[in-house]
Amino acid sequence: MFSKAIMRRYIKERHLQYSPLERQAYSEKMMAHLEKHPRFQAAKIVLLFHSLPDEPSTHRFIDKWCDKKNIYLPVCEGKNLRLRLYKGPEYLKEGAFRIMEPQGQDLVAYDDIDLAIIPGMAFDVDKHRLGRGKGFYDRLLAHPAFACVYKIGLAFPYQLFETIPHSTHDILMDEIFQVNFFSVQNETYI
Repeated sequence: MFSKAIMRRYIKERHLQYSPLERQAYSEKMMAHLEKHPRFQAAKIVLLFHSLPDEPSTHRFIDKWCDKKNIYLPVCEGKNLRLRLYKGPEYLKEGAFRIMEPQGQDLVAYDDIDLAIIPGMAFDVDKHRLGRGKGFYDRLLAHPAFACVYKIGLAFPYQLFETIPHSTHDILMDEIFQVNFFSVQNETYI
């Protein structure tokens, strides 16, 4: 098995094989299917992420749903993530790692979250997640309240593997969600 660093480098190379237009089209297709997911439809409070250029794009999806659901986004503070309510693009400002972050009050009661949609560099069939290596989501998801929160890893098809390097402290996803690049019928709920 490859090391985590080699796996991350490999994913970055695979990512560059697709144009920004292809990735955006795929992201829109994926998010259109995600909004039909029973867990998303039932959720009132959703943890999402304001995507980076190498992640499935969530920006339009967040804007579409922020008036219908309470959408919380992570904010980097030191070595931890705080969660803040998204109120619209005018309330975003660039934070750590050039990630756009919402301004306002932190969510304190993590057990109120109905659904967490989580990014990753790679995922495997056993629902392990490989992050960027800083441990932000590992620390957040290790909070006891997240034991009861349904966690969906959002992935491009080239981010899915039979197995990836993982540690005992890694928090498993409940599901990995991706849509085939070429066929709407091939939704994958692992």
